[in-house]
Amino acid sequence: MTQHSRDTPQFYLTAPSPCPYLPGRHERKVFTHLVGDKAGDLNDLLTHGGFRRSQSIAYRPACDQCRACVSVRVIANEFRPSRNFRKILARNADIVGEQRSPMPTSEQYSVFRAYLDHRHRHGGMADMTVLDYAMMVEDSHVETRIIEYRKRGIDSGITGRGEGLVAVALSDVLSDGLSMVYSFFEPSEESRSLGTFMILDHITRARRLGLPYVYLGYWIEGSRKMDYKGRFLPQQRLAPSGWLRVDATGEVPSEPQD
Repeated sequence: MTQHSRDTPQFYLTAPSPCPYLPGRHERKVFTHLVGDKAGDLNDLLTHGGFRRSQSIAYRPACDQCRACVSVRVIANEFRPSRNFRKILARNADIVGEQRSPMPTSEQYSVFRAYLDHRHRHGGMADMTVLDYAMMVEDSHVETRIIEYRKRGIDSGITGRGEGLVAVALSDVLSDGLSMVYSFFEPSEESRSLGTFMILDHITRARRLGLPYVYLGYWIEGSRKMDYKGRFLPQQRLAPSGWLRVDATGEVPSEPQD
């Protein structure tokens, strides 16, 4: 890659392919590379504009005649867990989350592999090897963290670490929030609702860091895989006019939020 392309991002458009979320539709994406000294600033800027990161690539949907994918970010300081969310927090009171540098481990991959085999056997990531997983974690030119979630052990109060890995989140630290890049969990612990728990934990972490938002990626109304993101309110959703606030009532104000 030339120095010019490092300093001035070049954008590319993918060919149409079947949409993984809405049957009968096709998707296209616009993408660019996140490399060089300015990768973090570019990732910030693009995330604010609705892009997502995958390794050293930033992308967003660019589908013909479809705008179903809507970027969402939770307003961390104003979020108050519902009764159901409080039950999930209580159910996972024995879980300890430890933030680490983005270093892949065989233990992480074991959980990742079990998660894919159980939840996404026919998805685009189904054939990922341990080397592919390592690239997913390590191939980042922005500030990225791994959070490992383990069951609380006898010494957890002293060491801050738990025992037995049950879930993992790969997240970017932005200037105004945490962006959840990818998360997965041990299928045998499915009853814990660990996917929801990790989002709730990130909201708490954002508050502690003084960051206003938690970016969840794309909310897709009518998609069982993605519709759950709309439950974390209040939140903002990216529209052509800017970020629009959505409150617990489901109302969307007409004025964009800064």
